[in-house]
Amino acid sequence: MPKADNSLMMLAVAALVALGVGYYVPRTFSSSRAQIETPASQTSAKPGTSSTTTGSTSSTSTNGAAAGKTARSGAWVASGPGRVEPASGEVRVGAQAPGRVAEVLVGVNDKVQAGDLMVRLDDEDQQARILALSAEVSVRKRERDSTEVAQGNLARDRRTAEDNLSNAERSLYLAREELDRVMRAKATGDELDKARDAVVKGRDKVEQNRAALRKALAVEGLPAPSRGEVALTAARAELSAAEAALERTRVRAPLTGTVLAMNARVGEVMAPSPELAVAVVGNLGQLRVRAEFEERDLGKVRDGQIAVVRSDAFQGRDFEGTVSSVAPSLAASKIGQRGSRKMNDVDVLEVLINLRGQTPLLPGMRVDVFLKHDAQAAADQPAKAN
Repeated sequence: MPKADNSLMMLAVAALVALGVGYYVPRTFSSSRAQIETPASQTSAKPGTSSTTTGSTSSTSTNGAAAGKTARSGAWVASGPGRVEPASGEVRVGAQAPGRVAEVLVGVNDKVQAGDLMVRLDDEDQQARILALSAEVSVRKRERDSTEVAQGNLARDRRTAEDNLSNAERSLYLAREELDRVMRAKATGDELDKARDAVVKGRDKVEQNRAALRKALAVEGLPAPSRGEVALTAARAELSAAEAALERTRVRAPLTGTVLAMNARVGEVMAPSPELAVAVVGNLGQLRVRAEFEERDLGKVRDGQIAVVRSDAFQGRDFEGTVSSVAPSLAASKIGQRGSRKMNDVDVLEVLINLRGQTPLLPGMRVDVFLKHDAQAAADQPAKAN
């Protein structure tokens, strides 16, 4: 019996110990955890108090940054992504005819004027054909001049108008060849300016003589041309076609500006392609931003609105501009597009913004565009004036 009593006593003691552990240990851990969490709770409840815990400090700074961001975002009526480009746009020039690249006369960052030769394709066949047709025209002209002109001044006026137009077209062709020769010789100064002026004057003269010929052919009662006149007209038409074929072997600058890209190399074979541009030209004297805004901002954008442009490359700097054009309809996004368009893609409103003054921004840079409220723009103007 004593052994049984001892066993009962030991079981009772063990049960009491287990009850004590189960009751006191959870309360001890919970109170310790509450003591650890109390400063953090007090800190979050009182924004102005300081805290020794790292987590509380980071939480406070994050909330302050979010609040500052919200305050700053309230200053803009709309915002969207944009891309910097020349005010004239980036003009992509391609080859007009297939051929081997014989010469590349300009490179990236070179200044060009409208009509300047940038790339010349192999043109030996065209040059030989022009020489042969020029001789043919001379023979046909002598044959025509040997025949008597039809009675009356109308036929004589027509012949004179045809001769004047032919001479003007030939002068323009020679002026272009001279300009190409001067550029290939790397000439500068007065010689280059004179060659460019000759091309401009030759082009104007051709247009004047074409108008005069149309007027002469529109006169009522004009007699039919003679056989010699028809043969000369056909020969001149073939010569003009050959000169046009030669011009298609030239890649000329479409406008006055700067060469932004050059994709031609001597010896390569070029072909007309809408995807591959031989050169890209733009006028960097004035830059603009092509921005895109969501459909919900449609009623917040207008012409003449003040815009602020920001770039990650120039943090802390704002570049101002003015909305110059707003698209009349929504279209697919071009700035963020990286592949084929999906059914759930959202159309955007395209807006052009002219930047003020000279900026360090470069064409092709991605920027963020913010449009100001009218009240804010009016308030900024006196501040800048003072």
